[in-house]
Order: sequence, then structure tokens, then C-alpha cells
Amino acid sequence: MPQNKENLSANDAWKAIIEKYHILEHIEKDGCFPIKASQIKEFREPRLMAKWDSTDALPEVLRKNKINILPDSRSSYVLGDFLLYQEIPPLDEPVTRMEHVELPDYESIDINNISSEANAINVLIISGILNDFLGTGENVSTFNGRMGTGCFTFEVDTHRGIKQKICVNNAQCEIDGGFENEASVVIMEAKNVVHEDFHIRQLYYPYRLWKDKVKKPIRLIFSVYSNRIYRLFEYRFKIPEDYSSIELVKSKNYSLQDTKITKEDLWEVRNHTTIRTDDDMNDTDIPFIQANSMDRIISLLENLYENPMTGLQIAELMDFEPRQSDYYFNAGRYLGLFEKHADDKQRIVSLTPLGEKVFRLNYKKRQLKLVELILEHEIFGAFFDSMMLTGQLPDKNKIADEMRRLHVCNESQIVRRAGSVSGWLKWMNNLTNL
Repeated sequence: MPQNKENLSANDAWKAIIEKYHILEHIEKDGCFPIKASQIKEFREPRLMAKWDSTDALPEVLRKNKINILPDSRSSYVLGDFLLYQEIPPLDEPVTRMEHVELPDYESIDINNISSEANAINVLIISGILNDFLGTGENVSTFNGRMGTGCFTFEVDTHRGIKQKICVNNAQCEIDGGFENEASVVIMEAKNVVHEDFHIRQLYYPYRLWKDKVKKPIRLIFSVYSNRIYRLFEYRFKIPEDYSSIELVKSKNYSLQDTKITKEDLWEVRNHTTIRTDDDMNDTDIPFIQANSMDRIISLLENLYENPMTGLQIAELMDFEPRQSDYYFNAGRYLGLFEKHADDKQRIVSLTPLGEKVFRLNYKKRQLKLVELILEHEIFGAFFDSMMLTGQLPDKNKIADEMRRLHVCNESQIVRRAGSVSGWLKWMNNLTNL
């Protein structure tokens, strides 16, 4: 057994496991490698080693070697070059504002503070959003929680371009929401954190479990609630026995608040914002941004509001590698939203008073306040002006040149961090499309 296994990162633990069991050679020869939870536990707790709900969270050694992992029982897994994730379309289409919906005046539900996946599902039901999306009458909650999958086999695509057969013998799955209406049974996977993709297993295993239990057709819904917006996606499997036959049926966005932001709104913020800093690295101890997704920064802001966290807790919540926690903390710090303090020998990330104020704002005011905080930094001002006038994002080479001129970071960091500047500009530009 390795020494100090509790101190091993998931990446280091998987490196050791891959080396000990010659996993790459087995996958090359046999297409996959079965592994028991007890074998993983020699190095690290399996629950910390085998559940990666988005590709962001995959340890580097697995990503580099194109290895993914699936549970095939309650105590075993199978490793292979499987293609397991589905990309989530970017949020760049208009949001349906359900003006006709009035929530009942329940004291126990605050639509301005939907802080858990369970709460998000409750509001989906109470508001009528789920009924509208499905085009059905009332949906009644009938099941949820952890349950055994039963036994089934399926095929899955691989990086090698061939189908791999997988046999599942009563693995465990967790269903966030199960509903029934007159015409169908509905299985929902709900998230309150923004990711670029999701693990298809989260829909496929529950689908295979319930497909043979009920006569009604199964409808599969993936829901993301973040930044006052619900995003609903319906998926289906064209071939029930083929994990990779997933396809998007439809999607729709909803908000219970006004999401309309005009170019005039953005110009007004620009004209009333004073540039506060040029971000010269010699004059500040706050690193220049290295976090491309403003949506994920907002997602972290929402989750920190009532729940300060350590860097490792942030990594687990957001499906980050640990170093990404620092990147996103520093991005929030750059805007004055996040801070760290010592608590019982740990460094805890929490919201600043400004961060708490931003959280409490409604959708429109929140976005415009974030734009203001971004535009207080010199590098964003000029690029914002040209972007608004031309409708075009600046070339990354131009961004890099301006970063050099302002001396915001070391040369070796410029290309990567120019991508973050571009990402934030794109986010601002897209606000008028929702």
C-alpha cells in the first residue's frame, strides 16, 4: 500500500494505478480494463477517483491517455478509451421570460436564492416551467435518489473508432428527479453549476433502469440552473442499447426575471465607469485573469453565498482540477468578489461584501454590475469600445500585444490569459442576445 495515500491527488493515484496494473497495455490489447474498487482503494478512496461528471474534472493522466471510467457494479469499474461525455450547447439564444407565471407566495421558497439542485427542481415544478417545456399537463414527482441499475449490456463508442461492449450488473445510479404525467415518465438530471459538457451515464443508467419498468415512454431532461436562468435540454437514445446514440431533441431557456439587456444599457455602464487600474503586475498582488468562463465565475459566486469553501471543496463542486480553483478564485478576486481567510488552519474562500451585494441583485442589475467591474480594468475598455462598434471580437494577437504593453503578466502566460480576456469580452457581447 502506498505511503500517505490520503495525501495523494487523484492524478498521482491514477498514475500509480496505471503503472501497477499495466492498464495502458491492457486497453491497447483488450479494449478495456476491469478494476475493482478494492484495487483503487489501495491508493485512494474510490468515491474520489471514479466520478467525473464533466471532462474539466478528469485527472490529467486520464485525459492525456484518453481513458475514461464507467461503473459496472457496486464494487467494480471498467476503464477504456470510451467517449462518455456530451457537450452542452453554449448559452447564446434568447431566454423565454415567463411573464404569465406567478409563483405562489410560499415563505419557504426564495426564487432569488435557489441554492441547491433540489430547490431548483422545486421551482421548476411550482413555476410551471417543466410542464411548459414538456408540453404536458401536470408532472407529479414519483421517484428520486440512489437505486440499483439492474443488469443490462450496451455498446459505447471509443477513440479508436470501434464499439466496445459493456456489461452492467446492478451498479448504482442517482436520479435527481423522477416524474410522471399522463403520457410519459420523466427522468431529470439537475445541475446548479455550469459545465461545458456532462457525463452521459447520468441519463443513460437511469434510462436503462426505468425503460423496462414502465410501459410509458421515457423522456430524459438535463437541467442547468445558474445566474437566474434555467436551461432545459431533452435528450433521447436512438438505439436503447447504444450509449453513444444520444441526441438532443430540443432545448429552451427560461427566466422568471427580465433578461433583456440592450447595447444602450452596456454603453451607459461604459460611460459611467472610471478605469481604476492598468493591472501592471508590479503594482498589484492579484494575478491577471486565467479563467475563461464568466458563467462559471458567476456559478461559483452563487454557490459561495451561503457556503464558504476550501479550494478542494470548490474543485469538487465545480468539477475542477485543484489548480483551477485558484484560477477562478483569483478571477473573482480580480473583480473584488472573492476573498480568502484562515479558519481552523484552513484557507477558506468566501464572498466579499461586494460579492454578497452582487449576488443579491436581480438578473439585469447583476450582469450590468459585473460589466462595470470588468470595465474598471484598462485592458477591457478599449477592446469593449471596438467590439461594440464593429460587432467583432478582437484578435487574440491584438489582446496579447495590449497585455504586453500594460505588463499584466509574464510572457509565458500571455497566450493562455489572452484567451480569458477574449472569453470575458465574448460574455459581455453576448448579453444583448439573451
